[in-house]
Amino acid sequence: MKSSIYQSLTDGKKAGKKKFVVLIDPDKLKTDNIDKIIEFAHQAKVDCFFIGGSLVINDTLDYCILKIKEACQIPVILFPGSSMQLSYAADAVLFLSLISGRNPELLIGKHVETAPFLYASPLEIISTGYMLVDGGVPTSVSYMSNTYPIPSSKDDIALCTALAGELLGMKLVFMDAGSGAITPISESMIAAVADKIQIPLVIGGGIQTPEKALANVKAGADIIVVGNAIEKDPGLLTEMAAAVHSVNQMVLKN
Repeated sequence: MKSSIYQSLTDGKKAGKKKFVVLIDPDKLKTDNIDKIIEFAHQAKVDCFFIGGSLVINDTLDYCILKIKEACQIPVILFPGSSMQLSYAADAVLFLSLISGRNPELLIGKHVETAPFLYASPLEIISTGYMLVDGGVPTSVSYMSNTYPIPSSKDDIALCTALAGELLGMKLVFMDAGSGAITPISESMIAAVADKIQIPLVIGGGIQTPEKALANVKAGADIIVVGNAIEKDPGLLTEMAAAVHSVNQMVLKN
């Protein structure tokens, strides 16, 4: 199995270099927007694309992946909302275990079903401890997964959950407030988790401004994921990426 993408993530963490990821939900994306998003992403030197959503009820998953592949060399990583959202056209897949919930199907059940497919695939498998954090509104993920998110004020629960994921052998911790979150994950929660875990920390959900993206990486996030805000305004992608990558310039100077 490949290991180049995950190696780049861990190398970036060790070097203090922050990464910016664009999330594309094939269900929400207007087909006339994808060309704009890819163009802006290429210009902004986006580090990766995540592709996926809670449902994906149309046939645009492969379409989105192939459009990106035709236009640029940015890695494409599947961010599946179900075991049906898999494609050999991508470069890697986040093998998500919903460690913040207590639904056994999303802790291990669905993984057993997809393991033969993934084992035989050319995809790089990145085991990921996925944590839902309350973003102020009910999300598709919490409804579909039948789980409760971690309360936004409970930094200690988030920390212990992330530590458990790392000790279980997860390669990434992904804390997500969900698409359309009103309240993004607080810097205090990010800092509490980032201070203790050794694996890369991914933060997504409710990040609407470059200022919030920058605050998150300064708090300790290694990877920032933005989707909903960019779907509404593809031009915002450039500002978001620049804010996250600005920290890397400071690392180089030091």
